[in-house]
Amino acid sequence: FRREQSVQLRSSSSALYNNLSVLRPPGSPLTCFSTVHGATVNVASADGLGFSHRQLQAKEGGLALSASIVTQAAWCVLPSRVLLVLTSQKGIQMYESDGSIMVYWHALDVMEHPPAQAVFARGIAAAGGRFICVGMSSGLVLVFDIPPKGMNVTVSEVLEQHGAAVTDIAAELGRAPDGAGDVVTADDSGSLCVWSSGEEFTLLQHIPALGCSCSSVKLWNGILAAGYGNGQIRLYDAASGALRARVDAHARWIYALDVAPATGKLLSGAEDSFVHIWKLSRSPDTGDIEVEHCHAECVTDTQVCGARFCDAHGASFAVTGYDLAEILRYSRA
Repeated sequence: FRREQSVQLRSSSSALYNNLSVLRPPGSPLTCFSTVHGATVNVASADGLGFSHRQLQAKEGGLALSASIVTQAAWCVLPSRVLLVLTSQKGIQMYESDGSIMVYWHALDVMEHPPAQAVFARGIAAAGGRFICVGMSSGLVLVFDIPPKGMNVTVSEVLEQHGAAVTDIAAELGRAPDGAGDVVTADDSGSLCVWSSGEEFTLLQHIPALGCSCSSVKLWNGILAAGYGNGQIRLYDAASGALRARVDAHARWIYALDVAPATGKLLSGAEDSFVHIWKLSRSPDTGDIEVEHCHAECVTDTQVCGARFCDAHGASFAVTGYDLAEILRYSRA
């Protein structure tokens, strides 16, 4: 891979899990990037001449009272529309994809929690064609039903399985084998839940905690990839919940995973300044999950906190790091 021109940001990136989102609209050469810094989300969009920038603030109900810390920003691509979703200490905001119009605001009920307990939302994924799932610090997962257009977003279901704060949510990016489920949720204790989406979400598997936080998860072709605070990547069979492979991938805490749906390449980024690319596959003979190391990139003196592929085949990727006021881009040489 070779380094390309960086995308400059108006402010640096915070040390948050999965602190980079990439949107490449189908059939469009444009690419959009978003990262979080404090109470601000930086959105950079390629426009042919360079990059145009927009900054979004997490404000309570749209009122400029007091800004709250943003915990994550991610584009959710549904068949009918694309929304940019922000989570923070005060609520969940959904915008049109360019950040121009707020479509929906969901306030968190801070008064329900003990004074010493942090309250926030974190973990965002589009699922089942019309849902957006968002995790909570209480361990709940809110399922929002998204209309094809307009602002009539509703909470259709609340999933109650996690006993610790949700860290990440992912939906199937390939074709799920029968019975494998298409949504996975992870929490601070390392516990994982595999769900089947639908009018009602069904819990298929609960994978117990390891005593180590799971920071990032991905689903591809019935393979569940999970990144942990001890630097391990664990690969589970999403249908059975069985552990199939364990990779000591990084020397420090993993902050981000991503998967290229067309090829099954897996990207991992961690505090140890390294980004690795792996190839996931299933043995044609046994159906066992196999993993192969493809590439290592050292991002010198950078605590990597976000890493994403920029295309469906995994031929290019982007990286952001703590206190780094730019997004680094790499493409196949």
